[in-house]
Amino acid sequence: MATKQILRAQLRSYPANGHSAYLPQARKIVLEYCQNLPSSTNTRTFILNDLQRVAWQNPHVEFVVKQRNGHEPIARGLYVNGRDKVIPLQEFEVNGVEKKVQLLLDSSGAKIKQLKKGRIVESTTEAARGIWSGLHVDTPFKI
Repeated sequence: MATKQILRAQLRSYPANGHSAYLPQARKIVLEYCQNLPSSTNTRTFILNDLQRVAWQNPHVEFVVKQRNGHEPIARGLYVNGRDKVIPLQEFEVNGVEKKVQLLLDSSGAKIKQLKKGRIVESTTEAARGIWSGLHVDTPFKI
């Protein structure tokens, strides 16, 4: 009886999002602002006061600050799947700018798609307990 060798490369596991691991999807956040426009005031304040703290909290993301004179402020998120998302920042207060940067950090970068008609939740696995119905219990459900 011959035994089959197990090569070291066959024992490697590939990272994937799941219940035991999380891979951040955002790889770069670019903040673009104008030095002179009044609509960029809150974005400049966020960059001066709060950006360093946000960068320390997210060491896996590269933060880039660009000065673009004559343009409205924007935040651009670049993701590992090659997509990007752009959010204009001219209408937000300082805490609103931070919330939009956090939204880009938490986003997956996937294209937003509408749910199919009649289906509320899509899943790759079935529910552990199945679908609940008031008709399948010993005593019927009463309202």
